[in-house]
Amino acid sequence: MAGRLVAGTAALAAVAAGLVRPASEPPGIDRVLPVPAALTGLLPGRGLRRGSTINVLPHRSARLGATSLLLALLAEVSRAGLWCAVVGVPALGAGAAAELGIALDRLALVPYPGPDWPMVVAALIDGVDVVVVAAPAAVTPQVTGRLAARARQRGCVLMPCGRWDTPDVTLQVVHGRWEGLGSGRGRLRRREMVIAARGRGAMSRSREVRVWLPGSGSALPVTPAVTTTATTATPRRPGRAELTLVRRG
Repeated sequence: MAGRLVAGTAALAAVAAGLVRPASEPPGIDRVLPVPAALTGLLPGRGLRRGSTINVLPHRSARLGATSLLLALLAEVSRAGLWCAVVGVPALGAGAAAELGIALDRLALVPYPGPDWPMVVAALIDGVDVVVVAAPAAVTPQVTGRLAARARQRGCVLMPCGRWDTPDVTLQVVHGRWEGLGSGRGRLRRREMVIAARGRGAMSRSREVRVWLPGSGSALPVTPAVTTTATTATPRRPGRAELTLVRRG
């Protein structure tokens, strides 16, 4: 497995702008991208609606679970033959992504986007179906508004991690535990998580499901609903923007 690395914000933007959707994509493209069956009840239209902003947050105290949830969402999109990009999440490994079924030849990784990260995200929005971003610093409402508007215009699903103003839907892990370890030995196999969703309009009332990730796709509803609070993303290392296109071969 080899990767392609582009250093410098201008060069990255030029490459990212070239990641256009295939010309053979048929007219009338599906406006709702698939998600794991266990999570369909948490989203309007039972999937990721093109042009929407879906905020993914970890557990409020443990700061865990968001990466597992993100990988599960990206895996289903990738299986549909679509492109994904992840910006500002250096802990997300290609090995874990591949194990969950994410096609590495359609995955762009930008672990350290640098101070001009909004320009990097905007360029990726123009040509990628789903863009995950963990901002390396505090985000102003003006920046979040511009990126959300660009995603709506381009038909991209924007998935920010950490605090983000006025997303369409917020998904947050409110409970989690691992299965697989016995009495001090064993191998972690899957994680049980309770995921809450809230948003605007029909999503103003919180919903929750208990799921296994990775799992069989089954979900159990959880009641009563728990009100959740957004957390602030951990600042990332500043520096030049870098884009890795992960490819097999």
